[in-house]
Amino acid sequence: MNDFWNKRYCTKEFAYGESPNQFLVEELKKLKPEKILFPAEGEGRNAVYAATLGWEVTAFDPSREGKKKAELLAAKHNSKIDYQIAGYQDVTFPPDYFDCLVLIFAHMPPDKRNEYHQKLLGFLKPGGRLLVEGFAKEQIEKNTGGPQHVDMLFSKEELQTDFSNLSEITILEKETSLDEGPFHQGIASVIRITGKK
Repeated sequence: MNDFWNKRYCTKEFAYGESPNQFLVEELKKLKPEKILFPAEGEGRNAVYAATLGWEVTAFDPSREGKKKAELLAAKHNSKIDYQIAGYQDVTFPPDYFDCLVLIFAHMPPDKRNEYHQKLLGFLKPGGRLLVEGFAKEQIEKNTGGPQHVDMLFSKEELQTDFSNLSEITILEKETSLDEGPFHQGIASVIRITGKK
């Protein structure tokens, strides 16, 4: 899988564009910049955006090519991010460390989804905020981005189970128009979550 992402990210063009995800933009307006974690961050568009707002940004992804692009983008915006090369299974941070956890199109194997979500939540402080946007299972019928296996896509019920310990949780299924580089283009079925640990 790392080879897949290294191949996708090795071009000069940004696979998902240089601009941040719009759901993230709207949600970060509501929060005070503190420590924030971006798992599966790819080429860094969202992490760099948060850094420009004054967040102390940590990101990780297994792709070395993704890290190269993220660091180029950070330099372009005169911002700083701590970007680590790691997968969900081997990443480690102090418990209760981050003020915000952001999962933007961070899909994972279905048999590991709940385990990885619990692991990531462990890095979030009590009172910390969770922000999620991912592709819903209905996305399998569209050709506008996301995993090509329905089991990798999210259902509302699965995510309600994974994040059942959060308070102030909102889970919204909707169709949205994506304009995020060549691989996220057009009407997409997504699930958005906001919650508090």
